[in-house]
Amino acid sequence: MLQHSTNAASFAARPLLPRLKAGRRRQHGGGATTHLYALPGFLSSSSSSSEEPSPSRSWICTPSPRPAVPKPPIVPTTVARAAEDAALAAGGEESLPRPATKVSSSTSGLVHKLQLGFLFGLWYLFNIYFNIYDKQVLKVYPFPMTITAFHFGIGTVFILLMWLTNIYEKPKISSKQIVAILPLAIVHTLANVFTNMSLGMVAVSFTHTIKASEPFFTVILSALFLGEFPSFLVLISLVPIVGGVALASLTEVSFNWAGFWSAMASNLTNQSRNVLSKKIMTKSEESLDDINLFSITTIMSFLLLAPVTILIEGIKFTPAYMHFAGLNIREVFVRSFLAGVCFHAYQQAAYMILSRVSPITHSVGNCVKRVVVIISAVIFFRTPVSPINSIGTGVALVGVFLYSRVTRAKPKSA
Repeated sequence: MLQHSTNAASFAARPLLPRLKAGRRRQHGGGATTHLYALPGFLSSSSSSSEEPSPSRSWICTPSPRPAVPKPPIVPTTVARAAEDAALAAGGEESLPRPATKVSSSTSGLVHKLQLGFLFGLWYLFNIYFNIYDKQVLKVYPFPMTITAFHFGIGTVFILLMWLTNIYEKPKISSKQIVAILPLAIVHTLANVFTNMSLGMVAVSFTHTIKASEPFFTVILSALFLGEFPSFLVLISLVPIVGGVALASLTEVSFNWAGFWSAMASNLTNQSRNVLSKKIMTKSEESLDDINLFSITTIMSFLLLAPVTILIEGIKFTPAYMHFAGLNIREVFVRSFLAGVCFHAYQQAAYMILSRVSPITHSVGNCVKRVVVIISAVIFFRTPVSPINSIGTGVALVGVFLYSRVTRAKPKSA
């Protein structure tokens, strides 16, 4: 009896556990069948109240019945969707509960920064290697037009492969667009020929110091052809650029006038290309994205330069000529090929960066790129640099940075 009361108390202390018990009930046929039933509180309402208690469960303590917990009404799916549509119509998507996206947005922001940093690294790395390989080839093979045409040819092959494999969508070009891009291709060709002429005549560091004066030509050409006149602060920022280039030129060991004016001509044609690109891109009927515009310009430049190169410099990029000149054929071809690959790769990386950042950020990145290229060239080629030359180069680069900052602040003051 004590054992029965103890068990009953233990079950009474836990009345909510849905434990199933085996029980027996009498049938009219005198037999007994076994069935399952739950503890009180979980019995179905269909159980008969007049059923005779079974001896096997006479010791179970029956707790007081629990009040039934009301269940929420079941809403059909169509009704729920109608309510959601009504909420959208009334308050927009903001009225519906949304999961927290703070973690995902921060992760996507981190991924974007990593991708951008990777592209900047590729831009700088390919530019460094292009200048090194290009200078090595031009020192033993002084034919800048042939080398430039070879670079354009490699770029053309890569562009055609990019379009054929659908890595980038091939644009639809009309004859009107070709006519509009033709002047751009001409100045693009001249800019690269003049750059290679300068690299073949003077040190790489000095060529890029002169090319740091590009903002000076940008201001002049924008005023002449676009009607964009510089502010007073922009003009002030040009002073250290011009002064720094002049100071570096006076103390440059490898200085010669042909190399100096070739770099200056490269600045003029490069900035003419930028002005023409701006005019072409602003015409909606002739608009192309940056990468396709660069790709078409590269192909047209190759088609323009190849016949002119044959007429002026002749067919000298052959194993027979190089063997006659006592050159290492394999080294010249390999380094020329690598220079062409790096040339096309760094320009593609530059346009990919430009599509992800503002033009001012791209300009500042280009300024930093010049610093990296100059330092790398000085270290690799062991170029002798005097203190005054270093100061002049530094002043010019600081002026370029100030020009970028002033140009960025100019729209805010307007």
